[in-house]
Amino acid sequence: MTTDQPAITAYLKPVCGWSAGVRAVFDKYSLDYEDKDIINDATNYYEMVARSGQPLSPCVVVDGRMLADVSGEEVEAWLADKGYIQQNNLPTPVPIDQACADELHAASVTFEE
Repeated sequence: MTTDQPAITAYLKPVCGWSAGVRAVFDKYSLDYEDKDIINDATNYYEMVARSGQPLSPCVVVDGRMLADVSGEEVEAWLADKGYIQQNNLPTPVPIDQACADELHAASVTFEE
């Protein structure tokens, strides 16, 4: 397992089950990350789409590797598989595999120009 803190950028919604799960995983393992709000900042949203090649979130970049449209559960498993964390069964304050309400997750992001 690596002891270095990975460089993590997370493209997340402020209110979303999937995004909350990703944040909970980072907190569970005391991982620092840049939280880029894709709802209130159009630049972050367009950057996410350009980097991931698709419009769905959450998207997480770990040391340059894009994990597109992932749950916290998937992020945790990937981090463990790549040796960034030693996976544990400690509880998180929110589920790490829970969807948003359909209207929040399925709604497309639109910005006024």
